[in-house]
Amino acid sequence: MPAVPAPDPGPDAGAVWHYGDPLGEQRSAAAAAVVVDRSHRAVLTLTGSERRSWLHSISTQHVSELPTGAVTENLSLDGQGRVEDHWWQTELDDRTVLDTEPWRGEPLLSYLQRMVFWADVVVEPADLAVLSLLGPQLADAAVCDALDMTALPAAGSAVPLPGGGFVRRLPVAGLEVDVVVPRARAEGQRDRLISAGVRPAGVWAYEAHRVAAHRPRLGVDTDERTIPHEVGWIGGPGIGAVHLDKGCYRGQETVARVHNLGKPPRMLVLLHLDGSVDRPSPGDPVLAGGRAVGRLGTVVDHVDEGVIALALLKRGLPADTPLTTGGEVEATAAIDADSLPAADVTGAGRLAVDRLRGGTR
Repeated sequence: MPAVPAPDPGPDAGAVWHYGDPLGEQRSAAAAAVVVDRSHRAVLTLTGSERRSWLHSISTQHVSELPTGAVTENLSLDGQGRVEDHWWQTELDDRTVLDTEPWRGEPLLSYLQRMVFWADVVVEPADLAVLSLLGPQLADAAVCDALDMTALPAAGSAVPLPGGGFVRRLPVAGLEVDVVVPRARAEGQRDRLISAGVRPAGVWAYEAHRVAAHRPRLGVDTDERTIPHEVGWIGGPGIGAVHLDKGCYRGQETVARVHNLGKPPRMLVLLHLDGSVDRPSPGDPVLAGGRAVGRLGTVVDHVDEGVIALALLKRGLPADTPLTTGGEVEATAAIDADSLPAADVTGAGRLAVDRLRGGTR
């Protein structure tokens, strides 16, 4: 079947949406192996002796001492602690590689270049393409042979490829691997993987996988008010994009205050939507009793779960709250109880304040 382009406008415009059998591609991603061309992602490289310490000072992750081969998520926040950029970061021998959403490539490049000042750092766009591989059969010998490897990297690590590029295994549940290669080699690398039995799939399959895994996407599942705590981007390398034990960076005050004293105002949850009506759109309001209680994020048809979506909802909303979507399409929605954040744990700062006020003895 010919490639069907992704919706335009949309975050994946220019990519392949599917190859005629989107649900079959999802099934292969869960049971076998697929390769998804995500070369529309923006990729940057950082070189220079001070690149790690410099990036450490302006981002949320602890990256000043990352070893060669490390893979982690990272963020840039504004002064109020709201998320501006999210990227995957790969540390190599002589450079650091960042990849982010297509629409954030130029703004992130511009911001980083403005922040260099006198540091020994050079930030440049990179002519690299991202091919994402999903499925339990990725560790098979035939797939490794197609990657010129004897075995896949460990989770949260990357290894260089002969002739340029690298293979990284993301620190996420399940087996997910990215092959990042020069664009001139991307088609040939993809063909080798297909010859090894890896099925080509479109970004629909990738998005269904991501949403079911409850992983947010910048600009789709977040808005201009999103703080990291609301979408689960908290934790050290390999388990989040914000490290809670590092020095100052822009927006740190909000991160520390919410962690120690407060609770985030919203929570990211998985919704199950009525599949008998048209699909609502990202950004549509989510309503309870006719009142807005949040916003809809990614909406996708999943081969096993039906129509599912991520949504930012008012924190503390009970799982059994009847919901509908607003906007042009009204669809009933139900919160997946397993996606609710863990019961609130009072931070040390709040405990200290309560003791001072006599709230606890």
